[in-house]
Amino acid sequence: MQIEETGLPGLKVLTPARFGDSRGFFSESWNRRRMAEQGLDLDFVQDNHSLSRAPGTLRGLHFQSPPAAQDKLVRCGQGALFDVAVDIRKGSPSYGAWFGIELSAENGKQLLVPKGFLHGFVTRVPDTEVIYKCTDYYAPECDGAVAWDSCGINWGFDGPPVLSEKDAAAPALADFDSPFVWEG
Repeated sequence: MQIEETGLPGLKVLTPARFGDSRGFFSESWNRRRMAEQGLDLDFVQDNHSLSRAPGTLRGLHFQSPPAAQDKLVRCGQGALFDVAVDIRKGSPSYGAWFGIELSAENGKQLLVPKGFLHGFVTRVPDTEVIYKCTDYYAPECDGAVAWDSCGINWGFDGPPVLSEKDAAAPALADFDSPFVWEG
């Protein structure tokens, strides 16, 4: 497993090794023991899987606040997407900074998004599937969002995105009081 730092503290890109032949490939996307040896000792309790039919479907920017905050390990099972995380930890030297990466079924890359980050993605092709692990269970009372277009992110697409009602009504980052604090 290749682990790359992103420049935003705690946010990492993981690229699992793939072993392939004429039939396809095998890849170990997560191994708790091996990751703990690398300092990534996470206890995932829930796996999520989403399908977005249309290119330009934008989901985010989402977070789950304490006491049910979540670390997420995000990957693409089919298709391609631009995955984004924004630091919203008060007092962080990178507060408001974002990082984006292309995740696809072909490149096998994963984004490890720690607690204290917004997370979102926009699909690049039809029928894109996103699979992600979480370190806490979904808690509707802790669910929140920030407007996708309020963080200066270059999403890399033209035209209006396909949004949910929740995402279309989310407040701007400038109007958001983050429940997360930098613990540097």
